[in-house]
Amino acid sequence: MTEYNNKNISIFSDLNDLDYLRLSKLQAIGYDVVHFFKKIPTFFVNLFKAAIAIIKGFFVKIKDECVDIVTTFTNGDWKTKVSYLVMGFGSIARGQILRGLLFLVFEIVFIVYMAVAGFYWLGKYSTLGTLKSGSVYDPILDTYVRVEGDNSFKILLYGTLTILFIIAFIYTWRLNVKQNRIAESILKSGKKLKSGKEDLQSMMDDEFHKTLLALPVFGIFTFTVFPIIFMILVAFTNYDAAHDGYSNLFTWVGLSNFNSLFSINTGTDNLSFAFGEILSWTLMWAVLATFTNYFLGMLVAIMINKKGIKFKKMWRGILVLTSAVPQFISLLYVSKMFAVNGVLNGILVKWGIIHDLSEYLRLWESPTTARIMVVLINVWIGIPYLMLIATGILMNIPTDLYESASVDGANTWQQYTKITLPYMLFVTGPYLLTSFIGNINNFNVIFLLSGGGPTNPKLLTSAGAAGDTDLLITWLFKIVNGAGSKYYLASVIGIMIFVVVASLSLIVYNVMPSTRNEEDYS
Repeated sequence: MTEYNNKNISIFSDLNDLDYLRLSKLQAIGYDVVHFFKKIPTFFVNLFKAAIAIIKGFFVKIKDECVDIVTTFTNGDWKTKVSYLVMGFGSIARGQILRGLLFLVFEIVFIVYMAVAGFYWLGKYSTLGTLKSGSVYDPILDTYVRVEGDNSFKILLYGTLTILFIIAFIYTWRLNVKQNRIAESILKSGKKLKSGKEDLQSMMDDEFHKTLLALPVFGIFTFTVFPIIFMILVAFTNYDAAHDGYSNLFTWVGLSNFNSLFSINTGTDNLSFAFGEILSWTLMWAVLATFTNYFLGMLVAIMINKKGIKFKKMWRGILVLTSAVPQFISLLYVSKMFAVNGVLNGILVKWGIIHDLSEYLRLWESPTTARIMVVLINVWIGIPYLMLIATGILMNIPTDLYESASVDGANTWQQYTKITLPYMLFVTGPYLLTSFIGNINNFNVIFLLSGGGPTNPKLLTSAGAAGDTDLLITWLFKIVNGAGSKYYLASVIGIMIFVVVASLSLIVYNVMPSTRNEEDYS
């Protein structure tokens, strides 16, 4: 057992708050690191238990719903029984015309859609099409006639929509059953049911929040949730430029795309190596881009806010002007400025520092200098925004805290680490998290500055070449827009980006002071 300060306090054992406070800073860091790794097995055990509990709860819920459906049918009157086949009949028969008509119209639309198109798309969904487009000889016309075949893309799209429509119908049918059970209970208790007019009044009064949120929820599902579902499904197909779904059909391939990404092969088939390299640089970039901007922006704000500094508004105005220029313009300009034939080399030639082409600075052609350049330029465009955020927060820190700390003998560094930094981290914790996630997907800075380059021969894969400054998001862009247009692989990488971002977000969010120690700053 390792002992500290001759008090038999071990960083490997669980300490109470008093013993923890007795540790030095180095010992406290060691204790936190040791117990972080000790908690990892427990975390996964709890995660597994939570997953089992969710699955168990799901099946229990299904069982309860089935029991309720059978019980409602058994104990219900004839109006309720008819409603199992004709949705809304019970509501109409009991005088709730508006509710009943909505249920009935939805059922009619569903039946018509399934008869006209739904069963067609579902019938081809398992194969995503078998009939290819081509030319067939027509003996009557004595010529070849174009015959349109299946379209795998449309089958995947409309087939998925049909499945979601069926799920929506089942859910609505279940609401119809519940509505009949509730209506029977109300009538048996001697109360009156709501009329259509009362339903409309309720939608504009106590249920107005549902009315107000209906359209945004529908929009989110249509333009956010459904595209995500469609993208996930593409990852299980061989959809690419060679299998566009029209001239050449694509089909389901199961988990083979995930196997190719994580299998260790050789040559251009080694996607796992490229994914690991790009993922490691993506995380490194996200950390550097987030915290360099954060601490340097805070430092600039502290310097400008310091007593005795003149022309504070002017300094802030100068910094804000740099962020007022659109990034598309400023990043492209800076990229060309540091290019081989750019302004920097031109100035060095004019000053006589560079004499021939071999001495030109090739900042974007070296992996190390290219990565350093994108981090530094990101600092240049990120500091002004962080400076403005930090300025507003610093002005709200009570000056009494600094005055008390000065009286107690705290120096500038101690005041920063004990007062300024904790307060800043508490207030800006959520911003740090979103900034970190944003930098993982920071397409603009990388693509407009270096284009992901310089190209690394070790990252040459069957999906195309990747560079040393490529992030997962820029690599995904190259895969989609490359010669092969491997949409399925881009979808797999998109799923992995989501897994990485979601995992890090959950971990960081649960350790942020903003969510754990809120009472300390209230």
